[in-house]
Amino acid sequence: MLENVSKTYDGNVPAVRNVDLTIHDKEFVVLVGPSGCGKSTVLRMIAGLEEITDGRISIDRTVVNDVAPKDRDIAMVFQNYALYPHMSVYENLAFGLKLRKYDKKAIEARVQEAAKILGIDKFLDRKPKALSGGQRQRVALGRAIVRHPKVFLFDEPLSNLDANLRVQMRTEISRLHHRLQTTMIYVTHDQVEAMSMGDRIVVMKDGVVQQVDTPLKIYQHPANKFVAGFIGSPTMNFFSGTLTGDRLLTFRQRGSDFALPAPPSFVSHLKQHAGQEVTLGIRPEHIFVTKPEGAMWLAPNKITVEVVEPVGNEIFVYFSTGTDEHFVARFAADAPPRVGEQREFFFDTSKLQFFDKDHERAIGPPSHSTSSIQ
Repeated sequence: MLENVSKTYDGNVPAVRNVDLTIHDKEFVVLVGPSGCGKSTVLRMIAGLEEITDGRISIDRTVVNDVAPKDRDIAMVFQNYALYPHMSVYENLAFGLKLRKYDKKAIEARVQEAAKILGIDKFLDRKPKALSGGQRQRVALGRAIVRHPKVFLFDEPLSNLDANLRVQMRTEISRLHHRLQTTMIYVTHDQVEAMSMGDRIVVMKDGVVQQVDTPLKIYQHPANKFVAGFIGSPTMNFFSGTLTGDRLLTFRQRGSDFALPAPPSFVSHLKQHAGQEVTLGIRPEHIFVTKPEGAMWLAPNKITVEVVEPVGNEIFVYFSTGTDEHFVARFAADAPPRVGEQREFFFDTSKLQFFDKDHERAIGPPSHSTSSIQ
């Protein structure tokens, strides 16, 4: 548990500000955000590698602010494998246990168990230089597993691997979590990793927690514009405009003919913003070239297709509503629009998001009752 935890460098450079976070036993929590947002600093404070400036950190109901890293019963896996090159795989796995004075039989049992779990039992006699990147990462994982810690900490452990191997390894780490049933805290800048691995996600920006919730709820009901834009690939589309009217509110994009009636479910929430500038957001998969049931027409004029980007079984189509802003839609690859073609586009209005201009907070009916928003 982190209670109002902050970290300031040189007395006046805030890296992490007032983080309150409860991580449940056996939970897999992912800290995600852009570089420099403070996620690794939070992880290092939990590990005891960074002193906290303010607040309190508890592990298993014990305050560990003044407890040395070696006494916190945690194991950390870093971005670089940090293996001893002169030692065999077996010796790398056993080294930490030897330092803790485990007897030979216990060391042998734990090393063999971890090696079998990770599929590296055939490589125990090899040196790290004779292993592939994925195998070295498994050894780094194994060195943590043999400890049987209360908490596993992962600091961007897959960043040095190629794309295919990252997908394989994140699946293996998820399997490992289900098998070991141990609390895991994972740091990444990759929102796809966060969405696919975490029981809950902690989205951070500038040292501040923006939202805490399950991957699906964060994707469907982002707390603010930053979360909406950071989570999802391609990113959510944003339209800047004004709400006009009274009983029948209409969103009108600045500098174009794009006008869209506000969905009835949003009207009561948007009324206080009538006449004000707001941001409308919609994800690429909720824009269509044929009108689905319940969707509203995007604009009174046809839209020009600017770029068509095939990515296998689907395509990304980039277009403009007549302003300097460009937007993207996700379609099936069977009938792609052509570049330069003018097409009608439709929004699924049940999937719209609205954000206020001043604080960029979400406006509307989606509930954040299970989220922690700071």
